[in-house]
Amino acid sequence: MTQSLTPSAILRIGSRGSPLALVQAREVKSRLAAAAGLDAERVEIKVIRTTGDLVQDRPLADAGGKGLFAKEIEEALLAGVIDLAVHSSKDLPTILPASLVLAGFLPREDARDAFISRKAKALGDLAPGSVVGTASPRRQAFVKRLRPDVTVVTLRGNVETRLRKLDAGEVDATLLAVAGLKRLGFLSAATTILELDEFLPAAAQGAIGIETRVDDTATRALVAMIDDRDTATAIAAERAFLAVLDGSCRTPIGGHAVVRGGTIRFRGMIAKPDGSESFEVAREGACEQALELGADAGRELKDRAGADFFQQN
Repeated sequence: MTQSLTPSAILRIGSRGSPLALVQAREVKSRLAAAAGLDAERVEIKVIRTTGDLVQDRPLADAGGKGLFAKEIEEALLAGVIDLAVHSSKDLPTILPASLVLAGFLPREDARDAFISRKAKALGDLAPGSVVGTASPRRQAFVKRLRPDVTVVTLRGNVETRLRKLDAGEVDATLLAVAGLKRLGFLSAATTILELDEFLPAAAQGAIGIETRVDDTATRALVAMIDDRDTATAIAAERAFLAVLDGSCRTPIGGHAVVRGGTIRFRGMIAKPDGSESFEVAREGACEQALELGADAGRELKDRAGADFFQQN
């Protein structure tokens, strides 16, 4: 149902309850209130606990995939309990419910990954046999691709939890998104920032996405006021790339697009889960071709790698 805001109405934002998720939701709240001339008190953040937050004892892939960070929030959006949802865009499945849409994005933060260790200055400096902890199949595969002599284990939890586990000596190193560290004020924890040409990030990493109901024209109009078009264009290419590859929480895929002027440049990579083999692709073209370029890059890698590429040896 299309809603219209009245002077007494409250705009309700749905968010996970993690410290990072709440920082992101507050940023959206602040920008929406300022852009629309709303009293910030009229914009409410509703914390919604997701299955992804509850499952901490195993990789998300074993529990159903990265959509578990969005499922309950999307259900609340569909039910009209909230008016918009704020997500880390990399956590969203490539296919949304038919009546929901990604209506806008905030300007993208640094998309790179950070290497964090108390024992080495860089990934290449780790001693053979060192233990690297990460829950991301992409990071696991890309680490093994560069350092087949280290051991990679699953490390779950929010940013603070993973940093505590590192300090407790449970692992020798870990990798976290620079964007999350910046938003939480923890960038000083990064030992080294991994450059894009050596370690491609997850598609949509660093981008805060705002999801609404398709038919809620009032809320969509508000979100459009704070939408960053360059970010939206880059994420469109990256998500199109993922969609062709059927990217899931199990799949080691990296993808990153940069928009400058009217041009978009995209790079993508897929790797075997053990890092033993990988394929890369690049595209460049007009921003209007973002979806087409991303999808075409995905098709090329799918053809080159073959259907059984992601099977674990």
